[in-house]
Amino acid sequence: MHFRRSGATGGAQEETAAASPGDEALVEPSAPATPPPPAEQPEANQTPPPRRGPRNPPHPRRPARLGLALGGGAARGWAHIGALRVLEKAGFAPDVVVGTSIGAVVGGCFATGSLDILEEFATSLTRRRVMGLMDFSMGGSGLISGNRLRQLLEQDIGRLRMEDLPARFATVATELGSGHEVWLTRGPVVDAMRASYALPGIFDPVCIGGRWLMDGALVNPIPVTVARALGAEFVLAINLNGDLRSNRASTIPSHGPLEEDVAGAAPEEATEKHGGILGALGAARRIGRFARRPDGAPGIGTVMMDAFNITQDRISRSRLAGDPPNLMVSPRLGQIGLFDFHRATEAMQLGAEAAERCLPELEEMLELADISG
Repeated sequence: MHFRRSGATGGAQEETAAASPGDEALVEPSAPATPPPPAEQPEANQTPPPRRGPRNPPHPRRPARLGLALGGGAARGWAHIGALRVLEKAGFAPDVVVGTSIGAVVGGCFATGSLDILEEFATSLTRRRVMGLMDFSMGGSGLISGNRLRQLLEQDIGRLRMEDLPARFATVATELGSGHEVWLTRGPVVDAMRASYALPGIFDPVCIGGRWLMDGALVNPIPVTVARALGAEFVLAINLNGDLRSNRASTIPSHGPLEEDVAGAAPEEATEKHGGILGALGAARRIGRFARRPDGAPGIGTVMMDAFNITQDRISRSRLAGDPPNLMVSPRLGQIGLFDFHRATEAMQLGAEAAERCLPELEEMLELADISG
């Protein structure tokens, strides 16, 4: 049985009902059926109203997958701890954590739930204790074998594997010889950390899977690309070298010290005035020259670290220009040297302040970045 219902605008809407077996007996044969009135036609210039179907319910939205890219920067890396504390307090739980060099150490401790232990260790460091952790080995591939640091990490983290962690964790290393960028996403966490912070000439390289690996900051100092590749939809990067005091070229109008300046400066005075981390300790002169020589010239350690830092800064700029993070946190760490591991409290405070400055923007951007389900 079919019937029509006139719409309010004069158009006809047709509905169909299923006929039951007894419907035919309800129609009397002597009463001819009255034909339905013709449907009103719209005027020539009148546009018929659009047909509207039922409105679909809005798609549910889910939070964007948050990824952290923790950059390298030697002793400045303690600032990562302060920044992570602020994010934790604000309720942000990253789905992906990727670190390079010291960022791999802090990121690994964060991913394994060992950040409290690392913070306690960092704040307990003094100049003398830092020296005690440097197991110098002139017969190896680096000045420091790194066995003491490895033992400390294994005491706290053990042999936890990266694939067993609740959050996705990865580190970045560089293959010796080929220069390939290597992403470590499986295997023991401590081994991945060591490969990522194996600074060339300072620490011995680490062999993983038959490949000799060294510091990942040589190829990807702030691993934004890795975080995205591992599924992060919003990447927060922490750049430890964004506060370099001068990024412009400079000209030296004259060079070479005056003879009277060289003759009048005693080696002890020069060491006290310029001294590096070792000279200030009053350690043996042979070890002290690792950071600065008695005549005030930089030692081999200072030269290597500063050269590495300059290279890392230039590579960071190039990589970030091609794949910038959604938000960058840049602690003001220009006054903290790469060897100043004993200044952890100050570095952590600067990292926390930088993260707090970015919190309002982070909350707003994450809300806008929610993904439709």
